[in-house]
Amino acid sequence: MNTPLTERYAAEIVGVLSCFDRIVVMGTLPEICHAGAMESLLRSRGVRLFDYTQVVEPWRDEIRAHAERVAQEAGLTVEFIRRKNFRKEDRVHELLEQRGREPGLVHIFSAMEPCSCFKPWHDKKTGKTSLRPTEGKCLHYYFYFIDADLGLCYLRVPTWAPFRLQFYCNGHNLLAAQLSRAGIEFSLIDNAFVEIANFADAQRLADGLRVDALHRRLDRLVRQYCPVVKHFRDGYHWSLMQVEYATDIIFRRAEQLRPLYEVLARTAVHTVKPDHVATFLGRRLDERYQGELGNDFHTRIEGTRIKHHMGSLALKMYDKLGRILRVETTANDVTLFRHHRRVEHRDGTWEMKVAPVKKSIYSLPALAELMAAANRRYLDYLSCLDDPSAGLKDLDKLAERVHDRGRTYPGFNLFARTDLALFEAVVRGEFLLSGFQNRHLQALLPHRTPAAISRLLKRLRTHGVVKKVGRTYKYYLTALGRRVVLAALKLRRLFLVPALAGAAPA
Repeated sequence: MNTPLTERYAAEIVGVLSCFDRIVVMGTLPEICHAGAMESLLRSRGVRLFDYTQVVEPWRDEIRAHAERVAQEAGLTVEFIRRKNFRKEDRVHELLEQRGREPGLVHIFSAMEPCSCFKPWHDKKTGKTSLRPTEGKCLHYYFYFIDADLGLCYLRVPTWAPFRLQFYCNGHNLLAAQLSRAGIEFSLIDNAFVEIANFADAQRLADGLRVDALHRRLDRLVRQYCPVVKHFRDGYHWSLMQVEYATDIIFRRAEQLRPLYEVLARTAVHTVKPDHVATFLGRRLDERYQGELGNDFHTRIEGTRIKHHMGSLALKMYDKLGRILRVETTANDVTLFRHHRRVEHRDGTWEMKVAPVKKSIYSLPALAELMAAANRRYLDYLSCLDDPSAGLKDLDKLAERVHDRGRTYPGFNLFARTDLALFEAVVRGEFLLSGFQNRHLQALLPHRTPAAISRLLKRLRTHGVVKKVGRTYKYYLTALGRRVVLAALKLRRLFLVPALAGAAPA
């Protein structure tokens, strides 16, 4: 078996930690969150739909007056943002250098920004009047504060209905507060732990996220910064907009990580294909998928970053602070993940089945497991890329003839076109999740007959490259098969092909 990176470089690694990074939550008022709900509210109050602004304007003025009062009580001035390239985070960090990181309100920004809203509409054909969703602009307030439990956060409050809130916190800051309360020493720099006295205890704290406590804290923040909530009986509903989950491998010194990271980044950008990305993320890739898939390699001021994206999901790898190998799964739509959960039907019945993850903040524990698994699959793949030695030895073994029940089966040459095409077919990412059958290979190897593919499958099984599942007709790649293919692809794409291209006559 291939040795994991964390074991191979154990002497150079301080520790490994997985936890949430960026968490962005949206708050909605169910009583006015869509046009139909707002219509019902207005009609229940006897207000004409074309007089809708007469109801909303007092709420807008209430939010503005409250923001000014909060600023005055805190000894602050609301700072209106006029420049497009203004970075609120930079300004906040300047203020933190002056005030320190004690809990409390740090600053308040205001800005004219796009927002969802409604407009009255009269249909002359039907004679009916209704509200329609539209886009507009309104004043937004950003309340930046340091929470004793969540660290540096912000709450974005719009001044126009339907008053959709946006809350941001960082899982590393949340964990830092937990470590402090537990008396565990640590060093946190730019949302990354470079030292923790006890990584095992830190991981247990990270895995024990209390969503109910987060929910109560969000409700308190709304009452503190968004006064219109008192006009609505059901309060705010909290859903996930963006979630990032990071696995950090912390090295002792930058010079220990640098050569490893260069190899991993250069190799991954060439060998990771769309079907691999789908597999890492726990998805199946088939002809029905219409989203974007691909790899991006970027050079940043801090270093380099490679990103594999599949629609609203992404896997990233970068060298943070020069010492940390970070693998991070990002979801802008958490429903693209699926897990086994209770599904309730409209008739009141329910069943346990595999279904999309709900957007509710109470899905965070399930997302932690799913995203940690994605990071783990990617790291397992990187481990194969970094150490192809076992695969190279197996390449020689695979080329030898084998005997089974009096029959001789020829070996494989992964540098020959026909054998390489076969192995590139069986290593496709979707097959790692669900296996493959003879018919799948027929679609990928159209020049082969079904009988010929059956014989190839027998050769693959005899050489230990694939295994058959019970009494089914499904096959899976073995650990030996993965090592061999990755080693061959790495040699061919990174060394053999470039070398031959360089040697070609001008």
